[in-house]
Amino acid sequence: MSRSAPPSDEELRSLLRTRFAGTRPGPPDDDRFVGLPASASRELRHLIPDPTPAAVLVPIVDHPAALTVLLTERAAELRHHPGQISFPGGRSEPADAGLVATALRETEEEIGLDRGRVEVIGFLPAHLIITGYRVTPVVGFVTPGAPLRLDPTEVASVFEVPLRHVLDPANHRPQPRDFAGGQVTLYDITYGSRTIWGATAGMLITLYHFLFDEPDARGVRHVG
Repeated sequence: MSRSAPPSDEELRSLLRTRFAGTRPGPPDDDRFVGLPASASRELRHLIPDPTPAAVLVPIVDHPAALTVLLTERAAELRHHPGQISFPGGRSEPADAGLVATALRETEEEIGLDRGRVEVIGFLPAHLIITGYRVTPVVGFVTPGAPLRLDPTEVASVFEVPLRHVLDPANHRPQPRDFAGGQVTLYDITYGSRTIWGATAGMLITLYHFLFDEPDARGVRHVG
């Protein structure tokens, strides 16, 4: 990852709206395992033949001075991924009217963010999680100053990271990890004393590619 630092926040606002305009949840062929490109992911799709649908909100807080990404620290008592940094979200329920409804409902339940404070602008490709989930990231602008109410059984804390920080390739740290009988290079993102890794880092890296990679001749954006 050798690109220069990301553009200004004003330019990022415009870029986000332009890139995400008209995006929809992608078909299974576009799914990717966290940190892997779509082409490599297709070869491993058989590892999760029937994934459980889920969605997360990628909340971009639209502060006048600077855009930030709102992240959660999972409660230490959770069975899966305790203490890990994540986006708010979870599995789809039968009553949900689609993936946007799932992401907004789960966000309200976990951190008390009123869905009326969220302007959904589009979708990233779904990510396959080895625990058996197909997670679609729903990207939205969040009105700053929204009151939050954390569910302590799920969320230990929330914090914000400047969007320019997570999109700066200087902050993307390669980490070799074992996966599916081989080794792959994934990326962690550090911010102060915190390390964003796993699925959340993978989705942020996908966001980075989505914004800055060029579309091919057919207008399809490469995101991995």
